[in-house]
Amino acid sequence: MSTVEQAYATCEQITRTEAGNFYYGIRLLPVQKRSALCAVYALARRIDDIGDGDQPTGDKQTALADIRKELGRLDESSDPVLVAVNAAARRFPVPLEAFDELIDGVQMDLGDVRIADFDELVVYCRHVAGSVGRLCLSIFGSSSPDPRTSLFADQLGIALQQTNILRDIREDLGNGRIYLPQDELDRFGVELRVDDLGALDDPVGRLAAYIRYAAGRAGDWYSLGLRLVPHLDWRSAACCRAMSGIYHHLLGRIADDPALVYDQRLSLSAAQKARVAMNALAGGGR
Repeated sequence: MSTVEQAYATCEQITRTEAGNFYYGIRLLPVQKRSALCAVYALARRIDDIGDGDQPTGDKQTALADIRKELGRLDESSDPVLVAVNAAARRFPVPLEAFDELIDGVQMDLGDVRIADFDELVVYCRHVAGSVGRLCLSIFGSSSPDPRTSLFADQLGIALQQTNILRDIREDLGNGRIYLPQDELDRFGVELRVDDLGALDDPVGRLAAYIRYAAGRAGDWYSLGLRLVPHLDWRSAACCRAMSGIYHHLLGRIADDPALVYDQRLSLSAAQKARVAMNALAGGGR
């Protein structure tokens, strides 16, 4: 096995182990695209893990700066993940600058997070998730000359990140991060806090009302982003539908019953994820 093949194998193992949702879609791709997308995922995961780690903020800043430098000298790297990313970028038009955008987004996460309004939230989501959508598109490829495909990929990433935020309200609050726009919380009369049992406190249902509102808006972003699908070949389209479909399904559950996220990290079972993937392969929606 060559060095590049070993690097791709390392990234696929990382993706299979860590990408509980995305791997159901990635495995639908042909080998070359699957390997490249696993490489992209593995590096994106490394960047995210730095932001979510326990080390001091200064150490995180240094680690993120190191990755920026390494992206500028991929040909010199012996790190398996970077070797795989370099190979993927030689085979596909991977926009390496999107990793810089992702790093910018992770830097926004360092320390306490407060978001003033939805416009600021979109900027954050575009950095941490729209960038990943555009990286995925570079590997999927487009069967259409439509210049809006990059926009659609960006919008789909933003939809997925809004879903993550609604799913993780309690966990993020415990880490000093509030991604829900403050002006909207004020409008709904919501003060985020936990009760004596550690669940989100919602004595008069204002948080539930807000979550339904925010979930509806996130659903609109899925509608925008899923315009990408008709521009992809059928295997890439199936992958895209599967990856987004799992999160779209989660969003639907949250909208139907906001209290599901008050005391747990909501997820789908393996069987549910497999059904979404099979449905995507057959050309269905969520």
